[in-house]
Amino acid sequence: MISKKLASALLLEATAFGADFAEVYLEDTLSSNVSMENGKIEERVSTNGFGVGIRVLKGLQSAYGYTSDLSKKSLTKLAQDVAKAFSGPRVLTPAPLEKVKVKEITNLSSQPMETISVKQKIDLLKMVNDTMASFDKRIVRTNVYLSDMVKQVTIFNTLGRYVEDTRRRARLYMIAVAAENGKIENFGEGPGASDGFDFFTTKIKLKEMAIETAKSAISLLGAAECPSGKMPVVIGNGFGGVIFHEACGHPFEASSVSKKLSVFWDKLGKQVANPIVNAVDDGTIPFGWGSTNVDDEGFPAQKVQLIKNGVLNSFMIDQFNGRRMKAEQNGHSRRQNYKFEPTSRMTNTYIENGPHTVDQIIAATQYGLYAKKMGGGSVNPATGEFNFTVSEGYMIRNGKIAEAVKGAALVGKGDETLAKIDMVANDLARAQGMCGAASGSIPTDVGQPTIRVTEITVGGRRGGQ
Repeated sequence: MISKKLASALLLEATAFGADFAEVYLEDTLSSNVSMENGKIEERVSTNGFGVGIRVLKGLQSAYGYTSDLSKKSLTKLAQDVAKAFSGPRVLTPAPLEKVKVKEITNLSSQPMETISVKQKIDLLKMVNDTMASFDKRIVRTNVYLSDMVKQVTIFNTLGRYVEDTRRRARLYMIAVAAENGKIENFGEGPGASDGFDFFTTKIKLKEMAIETAKSAISLLGAAECPSGKMPVVIGNGFGGVIFHEACGHPFEASSVSKKLSVFWDKLGKQVANPIVNAVDDGTIPFGWGSTNVDDEGFPAQKVQLIKNGVLNSFMIDQFNGRRMKAEQNGHSRRQNYKFEPTSRMTNTYIENGPHTVDQIIAATQYGLYAKKMGGGSVNPATGEFNFTVSEGYMIRNGKIAEAVKGAALVGKGDETLAKIDMVANDLARAQGMCGAASGSIPTDVGQPTIRVTEITVGGRRGGQ
């Protein structure tokens, strides 16, 4: 949509007044969404979004602008307007653009979603819907959503990089609502991947997942209110990693670290966790929900060892914030779309397997909370303080899983909680989510094996054991 010749001209215009770097980011996105409620199609929507963003840097300053008018006149004016954010003589002549070959990580599916008929999508939703609805007569409502997109991205910059990338993602979200004796509970799951239709039909056990979703909703009907207080907490695998993602992952991003707005900004090379804790952010996992062939500055995705044997080993760094840190970028610049200036973000972030089994962890816990499934929450990256809900929980008594509880919330600080992980199981799983921050909402994987934290403040019903 933009020729190399026009891109070169735009980069030249953008650097006219002292910018030492400029970048042109172009995207064209086709999205499709189908939703079903109680077995009936509620909505079918297809959209096409496209536009261009131009960014200029000068030292530790940046300026950004965007447009959906892709005419030469409009793009030239955008480049000129962004250039005027700075003043001074030209200091840079853009390097000649050379196309960079992209290693495919996420664009390998044998059944791309755009080749799948609407009927095939509806049949898939119907199977999930019927599986949940037939599980138990107390399931009174079901919702199933399927969304997919294909995004064509082109990036040009003054370093001479010219990158083209195709990104495909698909996600199915299911919710089961249970009711009995005036009580109403719900539970949801949302598997997704940078993959095609075969992800849902052959690569995951979707029917079993639908059964477990309905089962979890039913179990909440009989759950008691969770007691409150400080106690050991065993956090389940998969989406349990949302706590690490929020309370530690965000403070490991260069956007916070470079400005000393992270509790970990001065902890590089220091012990921050038990030596059994190892954590990574890996944007190179084939078909991973958060994986990228290249980041949104056009650099290859990387696997970064964040924590090694309990020692803070690295941060997630984009090119711009790397300037403040005097560190090289490592493929972690991301944005929602062309309307957002990119910054450092996570991709697939998880704690690695440890030496224990789940049974060993439960048996070693005389009393505490088993947070089998985590819900949403919030965190302050500057302080690390977090608050997360537990969507499915059970008390642990005498080393055994006991009664189901609801209404639990985990409250603490990321650095303190990380230091209190004393057991890590070998059942690593990842789960999908959408992460919101300065550069918009992006797909990210969270994950971990089952872990035990020796003490977290649990919010719930006041009372003792």
